[in-house]
Amino acid sequence: MPEIKVTPLGAGQDVGRSCILVSIAGKNVMLDCGMHMGYNDDWITWVFTSLQRRFPDFSYITQNGRLTDFLDCVIISHFHLDHCGALPYFSEMVGYDGPIYMTHPTKAICPILLEDYRKITVDKKGETNFFTSQMIKDCMKKVVAVHLHQTVQVDEELEIKAYYAGHVLGAAMFQIKVGCESVVYTGDYNMTPDRHLGHFHLDHCGALPYFSEMVGYDGPIYMTHPTKAICPILLEDYRKITVDKKGETNFFTSQMIKDCMKKVVAVHLHQTVQVDEELEIKAYYAGHVLGAAMFQIKVGCESVVYTVIMPGYCVQGTVGHKILSGQRKLEMEGRQILEVKMQVEYMSFSAHADAKGIMQLIRQAEPRNVLLVHGEAKKMEFLKQKIEQEFHVSCYMPANGETTTIFTNPSIPVDISLGLLKRETAIGLLPDVKKPKLMHGTLMMKDNSFRLVSPEQALKELGLAEHQLRFTCRVHIQDPRKEHETVLRVYNHLKGVLKDYSVQHLPDGSITVESILIQATAHSEDQGTKVLLVSWTYQDEELGSYLTSLLKKGLPQSTA
Repeated sequence: MPEIKVTPLGAGQDVGRSCILVSIAGKNVMLDCGMHMGYNDDWITWVFTSLQRRFPDFSYITQNGRLTDFLDCVIISHFHLDHCGALPYFSEMVGYDGPIYMTHPTKAICPILLEDYRKITVDKKGETNFFTSQMIKDCMKKVVAVHLHQTVQVDEELEIKAYYAGHVLGAAMFQIKVGCESVVYTGDYNMTPDRHLGHFHLDHCGALPYFSEMVGYDGPIYMTHPTKAICPILLEDYRKITVDKKGETNFFTSQMIKDCMKKVVAVHLHQTVQVDEELEIKAYYAGHVLGAAMFQIKVGCESVVYTVIMPGYCVQGTVGHKILSGQRKLEMEGRQILEVKMQVEYMSFSAHADAKGIMQLIRQAEPRNVLLVHGEAKKMEFLKQKIEQEFHVSCYMPANGETTTIFTNPSIPVDISLGLLKRETAIGLLPDVKKPKLMHGTLMMKDNSFRLVSPEQALKELGLAEHQLRFTCRVHIQDPRKEHETVLRVYNHLKGVLKDYSVQHLPDGSITVESILIQATAHSEDQGTKVLLVSWTYQDEELGSYLTSLLKKGLPQSTA
């Protein structure tokens, strides 16, 4: 029986380092290749590969041989580091030379985030066993950019197609299809559109050009270096859709975006910036996406931040998660202790689908099976039960390294020739959509597609001569009469039973029922036993079997 196997290499009952291995119809596809925001592996972890927590465990893919020989392709859903942060390590250090598919915006933004990740890890923290800038460039050379709704033929059997996912610019769901079996990988997605198109993180910077250039602000604007690099890309795309596509006129221009960004002062994490003699700010790692920062604002030595609002989920192990968990003292780099004095509030502005959004997608897509990844175990268990109860489908939530095997029962589409349909409707009643109808024809396969055609058409297309195949069964009947009298009794019996069929008594003494031929001969050893030879073609196999069983019951005594 066909099967689909799914093994999380990361994000199994956990948030972070998304990486899923899917085996479908003999093809192996790796979905995403992320890092974990909450872990920084030390040298012991790098020596003992099984202890790695920052990157996915690629040993689950294969223990022997090159990864390129085992994987048919890699797909990256979007540019967040928990979905692409391990990509240069995987392709350049572990070793993978096959195709890597992602959308055009993801391909444009991904190397920016990866380089910033490298700078923080290597240049600032001093780690040595890490990918280099050249490795990022070499990795991106293997990327094949795809458009939304573009069907990509990876090889003769494997095809993939990207669909709009919302969430962030360039984020895509991918359908992986081999023959009639398919898997849809959502990655992170958002089912709720908003005033910022429902797919950008513009809810934090979308009004910036309007504020600085149209309302009027000439002072400094502080953001981290990655935010400064990505922000104008998102703003320009926002402007294009709003102005060029929707036709709005009272909106900021491309030049305003450029003028706005000239006022930006880029800061590094943990860098203290003296705005003036009294005011200073300092950025801390927030753990949401690369470049996201928590800012501490001080006037002299007294903090003026009384309330901090956390607008989204923070991965366990990050500063944001510790603050949300109620921790009041945080140990920062250099063993510096930061005391949390302000109030902490959580408001969900996440660009991820919640449980309601996941249920909505399942309701629309109507999958036969659902597999949950990239979530906390307890919440996933609750959602799993809810999905199974409401939709009556199997739902799985494997842990990292655990393989889920899903047995499939694929439906195979078959095209039916117009000539065969006309012939079938001509000899019988019109088809009823509520009742299945048995059709006889020849099944032909060409270019991985199936057609049901008439035998005559099949012979013509294949250039073959026709040979008729008939089935013959012997039925013994006790009847002392002469052969022609026995045939007459059989004829009258069938005529009375098969009122809806054409039953004929031919001059040569044989009987026909449709294409079925019945002949009678005397038994060579017992003249009181007659042998009926019942012969039919494969088209009338059902009727032939019925006649055989009917005659084996014998003839009624009153039949003359």
